[in-house]
Amino acid sequence: MGYSNNEFDVIVVGAGVMGSSTAYQLAKRGQKTLLLEQFDFLHHRGSSHGESRTIRATYPEDYYFSLVDESYRLWEQAQSEIGFKVYFKAQQFDMGPSDAKSLLSVIATCRKNAIPYQVLDHREVAERFSGRINIPEDWIGVSCELGGIIKPTKAVSMFQMLAFKNGACLKDNIKVVSISKDGDRGLKVAASNGEIFWGKKCVVTVGGWMRNLVKTVCGIELPIQPLETNVCYWRIKDGHEVEYAIGNDFPTFASYGHPYIYGTPSLEYPGLIKVAVHGGYQCNPDKRPWGPGLVPDSLNQWVEQRFKGKVDSSKPVITQLCVYSMTPDEDFVIDFLGGEFGKDVVIGGGFSGHGFKMSPAIGRILADLALIGEAKGVELKQFRIARFEENPRGNIKEYEDQVGLLKSTL
Repeated sequence: MGYSNNEFDVIVVGAGVMGSSTAYQLAKRGQKTLLLEQFDFLHHRGSSHGESRTIRATYPEDYYFSLVDESYRLWEQAQSEIGFKVYFKAQQFDMGPSDAKSLLSVIATCRKNAIPYQVLDHREVAERFSGRINIPEDWIGVSCELGGIIKPTKAVSMFQMLAFKNGACLKDNIKVVSISKDGDRGLKVAASNGEIFWGKKCVVTVGGWMRNLVKTVCGIELPIQPLETNVCYWRIKDGHEVEYAIGNDFPTFASYGHPYIYGTPSLEYPGLIKVAVHGGYQCNPDKRPWGPGLVPDSLNQWVEQRFKGKVDSSKPVITQLCVYSMTPDEDFVIDFLGGEFGKDVVIGGGFSGHGFKMSPAIGRILADLALIGEAKGVELKQFRIARFEENPRGNIKEYEDQVGLLKSTL
């Protein structure tokens, strides 16, 4: 079709990290690309803002390794194109009870994918990290060189800048309210302010708003539940700040069990270390409680015990709110919308609090699906919508859920 100002090859709806990465991939391939965002660019109402995200290759599910492995390379490539850093290297350290099925599955994933790793007992952990991490005698640790930190807001900005540099059109404060077929003109994308755009293909990456928008567009109700989660920063006690800083051989980390706890070395706030529970409260993304950001006692205890009193465990000094878009099985939704739209509308959502690290690969995959109708070199069966028709819980796993659903006291 010919082009007017409002006609595009591909329209990407949602300019968080997934949509921005997708727009970059599309524009880089010479596609006339439109990236739409319902709020300001780089807003703090979704899942793509903040100061740090971990990247790690150690997953209980072995099918994530190829996405992480590709993303490591693509993070480096995008950095080289933009000229500044968003990815900071670190090792990854996983820990938990020696009989935890999820942690044992992490080890199995490492073996299957030839990921170099070491299993350490509590004495070896103390020696490996010079007493900075302490685990119980009946726990084990898994040390791997493939960890790191991503700067999220900076990363989203990077992808948007690269998309623009490659010719994409970026518009914020445009809320999409409908997507429909429009004969020879392709897809009609309508916004709440009355603007209309047309595209041959459309990619929808609206995070916590996915369930509502997809239901409006085609009547399908995807099992994607937004959670409001609380990110905590704790003060490192005087004299120990350097020990827990990135670049000083201190890892990104995850602690398997109840609750599942994760964290990063000190980077964004000098003298503070990020340690948080991987979980949250169900929320309506348009009517957020915005707090109170409760900190479970188990988290305070974990900070005190694992860091042997070198970090002040009385309370976090900074808390920040974020939104997860949860599926029942904590796996992604990457698929065609189907029905009357066939392969013309692609959706990427349900990233369940662990997708950011893989956004470069996911952007490449979503672009592939939109342009050629398949994703090169990756198996997507675990991410299909149809899995919820076969089992409402989605993919069946042999270990416990990682994300904790907390009960609000409001």
